[in-house]
Amino acid sequence: MTVYVYDADLGYSVDKATRERMNAPDAPLAAPMTFSDTPGYHSPIDGAWIEGRKARKYDLQSNNCVDPETSGKPRGFKNERFAKKRGVEHLLT
Repeated sequence: MTVYVYDADLGYSVDKATRERMNAPDAPLAAPMTFSDTPGYHSPIDGAWIEGRKARKYDLQSNNCVDPETSGKPRGFKNERFAKKRGVEHLLT
């Protein structure tokens, strides 16, 4: 993926590596990639209103939690009795 930066001296965006102009007359149109923020929701941890990715990240950090989808840690419990009672995987330690 090409990365562009704004060059204030030239007054337009250029390729960070080659310093070529972003939209040269003979080049295909290039535009920044954007995506929308996450919709707001009530935190399942403490019920606070969470609006956006930054607030979600702060909520997880401030409550000493991790995102199970991105943490890379196995899902399950170390306590065998707790895991069995809830019908989830017991992690052998």
